[in-house]
Amino acid sequence: MPGGQQPQKHYGITSAISLAPPREIDHLYTKKLCDAMKPFGVFEDEEELNHRLLAVLGKLNNLVKEWIAEISELKNLPPSAISCVGGKIFTFGSYRLGVHTKGADIDALCVAPRHVERIDFFQSFFEKLKQHEEIKDLRAVEDAFVPVIKFKFDGIEIDLLFARLALQSIPDNLDLRGDSILKNLDIRCIRSLNGCRVTDEILYLVPNKENFRLTLRAIKLWAKRIYSNILGFLGGVSWAMLVARTCQLYPNAVAATLVHKFFLVFSKWEWPNPVLLKQPEDSNLNLPVWDPRVNPSDRYHLMPIITPAYPQQNSTYNVSTSTRTIMTEEFKHGLSVTDEILQGKAEWPKLFEPPNFFQKYKHYIVLTASASTEENHLEWIGLVESKIRVLVGNLERNEYITLAHVNPQSFPGSKENLNENEFVSMWFIGIIFKKVENAESVNIDLTFDIQSFTDTVYRQANNINMLKDGMKIEATHVKKKQLHQYLPPELVQKKKRVCCFALFCRLTRLFLVPFILSFFSSAEHSGAEPKLERWEFEADLAGQQPPGQLQRHRLRDALQLPEQQTPQTSVRHRRRVRLLFIRFVLFLRFVQEVEIATVDANSLIIRKFDANLTNLLNVSFSSSVEFNCSFYPQICCHQYLRVALPQHIFTQVKVKSSHPRNYSRVKKYLIKSLLKY
Repeated sequence: MPGGQQPQKHYGITSAISLAPPREIDHLYTKKLCDAMKPFGVFEDEEELNHRLLAVLGKLNNLVKEWIAEISELKNLPPSAISCVGGKIFTFGSYRLGVHTKGADIDALCVAPRHVERIDFFQSFFEKLKQHEEIKDLRAVEDAFVPVIKFKFDGIEIDLLFARLALQSIPDNLDLRGDSILKNLDIRCIRSLNGCRVTDEILYLVPNKENFRLTLRAIKLWAKRIYSNILGFLGGVSWAMLVARTCQLYPNAVAATLVHKFFLVFSKWEWPNPVLLKQPEDSNLNLPVWDPRVNPSDRYHLMPIITPAYPQQNSTYNVSTSTRTIMTEEFKHGLSVTDEILQGKAEWPKLFEPPNFFQKYKHYIVLTASASTEENHLEWIGLVESKIRVLVGNLERNEYITLAHVNPQSFPGSKENLNENEFVSMWFIGIIFKKVENAESVNIDLTFDIQSFTDTVYRQANNINMLKDGMKIEATHVKKKQLHQYLPPELVQKKKRVCCFALFCRLTRLFLVPFILSFFSSAEHSGAEPKLERWEFEADLAGQQPPGQLQRHRLRDALQLPEQQTPQTSVRHRRRVRLLFIRFVLFLRFVQEVEIATVDANSLIIRKFDANLTNLLNVSFSSSVEFNCSFYPQICCHQYLRVALPQHIFTQVKVKSSHPRNYSRVKKYLIKSLLKY
């Protein structure tokens, strides 16, 4: 290479899209991204991390080694073999990837040598855990697709799998990535090992682990609203593989850029082309792998994301037509928001704002699962939730339905509608009907789709001897206006929109002008000078008749402004204020965003406005936040424009500009004008 540079390492199945190094602005956006995520608790502090590593995982690893030594002694292994028989706990999932959140559970795997049987794990080790004083809520799920023991260890939830390897001993430095480790294992052990092997392979295949982790944290936080593998959306490992593929395509990019490129790549991805982190390999172990050339069923997968470790599987086999459509729309929305963020028109918190699911559709299906006891209810809703995608599939096949969107969150039943000793959970499915001619005369019957689903659930419950008295399931079609019967008002009420022009008028007439006017009011104005009522002064500026008393109170209540004393002003003073106000309006022409804060002795109210540069009056309401703070009246002329006011009130105006030179000149002129008087 010229200049002695080493060639860039190749990642993934294709070459990178861009090898461009990050710019200074990219690092700045990444820092802002971290700051935006902190309030959501996505970062674990050092104390909690040490608690998990040392207090919990360390103790659990010692318990496993003790138990394997005891089993070895019972099976008459020689003392020399018992001393080095080993045993180890491996982690996988979000904890192994390094993207776990505060208080998150841990997915772990117990690896034992060949003389330790699965039955030993679910009997003798289960009993050993039961006797440990720090372990609570212990339960075994031996007949699951991937058998597991669940428990809480010192307050941390752990899901522990078991794998028995064809080895005499398990060393501490054992690496599970090699395919040879799968030889002579039963299918349950292979499934248990799969989580660790996939996680380790993902970390191995990304160019920069820290950039990958921060990007994945951001994407998982964004994806919480569409995060449910069991309902046909993407699960945690699928999001990790999509982020890993983005990192491969932009190996030198930092997190802020990678988040934007993530949405860019997958909003334009041509599904059902699979997402692959590396070329699939055949290890000649005769295990079933995802291959549409061999397996006809694999050809019908709509959104294949293939695990990188052998045996390769599609992690998104549950995805339906509706869920793929919804996720594609969300990718496009994420791209639009990140475009705004990187252009300086929005901030990162906008990306993490949850959508109002209950305003999105006109029609919904309310799915209700109820049971007579809390224990039965937990068991029952687990089965019902696992079958909801069957109902979605039935609805998608209905000729009159375009889309069925399941809200991943379940809700408790309304107290008014509950019987005594009844436990209820509800899921909501948004429905879009096809537009047909003579729609008013078309009667759409969903009875068959719903009945087919409920029959499937009851049949499955009977087959596994779960169905008990009081277990019921119902599905009801409702319109948006009927949702208040099932949900609290804050979830279904439509957010009020404020007219841009009206908001600007309120801002100027009730917020800026009174404060600027108050700034010029001082004790030197004598009482003999002519008085000018504040409302008349505002009407004079706006060229309108002064508002009536009722209108004043309504406008003031709308903006939640405190009552102020009417200042005394002179004609000269009025002219100065008018000139200053005109300067402020001119100042707005160079501003992209204005943040105005009002502070008194009790509270701080922040109002943020985005200004359209091509239209001065096109101002939109972004947010309103209130919190308590202490008050220190002052005048400060850096970063904020602060105007000191009497009666313990001052304003702050924080600005963003697309024209830095003009902005700097106008702001300096405005501040100079304020301080001059």
